[in-house]
Amino acid sequence: MRLEPTMGPNDDGRSGGDEGDNGTSVVTRTRTQTKRPNLYRVLLLNDDYTPMEFVIEVVERFFQKNREEATRIMLHVHHHGVGECGIYTYEVAETKVTQVMDFARKHQHPLQCVMEKK
Repeated sequence: MRLEPTMGPNDDGRSGGDEGDNGTSVVTRTRTQTKRPNLYRVLLLNDDYTPMEFVIEVVERFFQKNREEATRIMLHVHHHGVGECGIYTYEVAETKVTQVMDFARKHQHPLQCVMEKK
């Protein structure tokens, strides 16, 4: 005696269900589109009072730049009036601006740090 496997309720491999009369069904998948967050440039503004060495320290401390890169940014700020320290999402940029401004005030320097949409 030999046992044959059974295929299911329809004997043709289909499991039944809501396919309709012709045995076809439509499967729809929802794809979510993720939008990239807006980016913001964090900028230092030149003034006539903040020492260059302090600006280098700020760039190293809050923007994780090495001494050479921090010096380059500081000189760009000095010669052009403004310099970019980094590009971040809104929340990160806002935090960096606040940290720099608080640090400058704590050390009695008028250094200005702002952010602008890229």
